[in-house]
Amino acid sequence: MRVTGVTTNLRVADVDAARDFYADYLGLSEEDLGLSWVTRFTVPGGGASVQLVTRDAASPHDSVMSVQVGGDIDEAYEEAQRRGFEIVYPLTEESWGLRRFFVRDPDGNVINVTSHRDA
Repeated sequence: MRVTGVTTNLRVADVDAARDFYADYLGLSEEDLGLSWVTRFTVPGGGASVQLVTRDAASPHDSVMSVQVGGDIDEAYEEAQRRGFEIVYPLTEESWGLRRFFVRDPDGNVINVTSHRDA
């Protein structure tokens, strides 16, 4: 598995209310994901990013971070199973163009492992 990106997921009560702080005060650039329950802010010119999430719309669990694995999502899923890690949301193709699964790390954190359809 080759990790191509990592994004922190912060739980917020209201994405619109948090926008003033992250965009206007911190000066981060917003990337519209086309979903009302999550948005991404990045350092202008690239680099670090953070996603603000009210709740995951498809999974019964919320994740603390998203790990992008490009086209290696099947390999990542099989490796997590082989190692006996707890899968808390099975490998799923979401309607918004993402293949993903959620796995719990040894300390109980839920990690969203993702791959876009075009990866």
